Amino acid sequence: MQMSDAREIRADRATVWAALLSPEVLKECVPGAQEVTGTPEEGFEATVVQKVGPVKATFKGMVTVSNIVEMQSLTLTGEGKGGAAGYAKGGADVRLEDCEAGTRLIYDVEANVGGKLAQLGSRIVDGFAKKMADQFFTRFEEVVGAPAEDDPEPEPEAVKKGWLKRLIS
Repeated sequence: MQMSDAREIRADRATVWAALLSPEVLKECVPGAQEVTGTPEEGFEATVVQKVGPVKATFKGMVTVSNIVEMQSLTLTGEGKGGAAGYAKGGADVRLEDCEAGTRLIYDVEANVGGKLAQLGSRIVDGFAKKMADQFFTRFEEVVGAPAEDDPEPEPEAVKKGWLKRLIS
């Protein structure tokens, strides 16, 4: 499964860059993440619980960061094993550009599964992978970006964002 998209994030490029490399932000944004630890240099270890169709599994895996061009682009590559459910692996090439709203985050995602998960059929698996990518980047945009100026009252998530600014400042 492959997909590409872009998000405009109401934050400067340095803030978005730092958030991409933060295990705390990754844990907050990865759907079903129970734990994310590590560093960009050493890689991140993650535990994620997900249900794909009738199969629910706990995936334990590793995410590595490569092809780093400081403040411009990077590649996130991960692989997780879900025991009898099988495995999931994939990657995302991420690029950052300045835009009027702040920073445009452009991504190309590729995902593959094996084991019982692969037996579910490509429609279910591809739909799930697309949903996961959409949820991750939507949540990333919410956590990292500032609320829109025309928002009358900040959402509870917007109040939470203060911790991110303190974390990466």
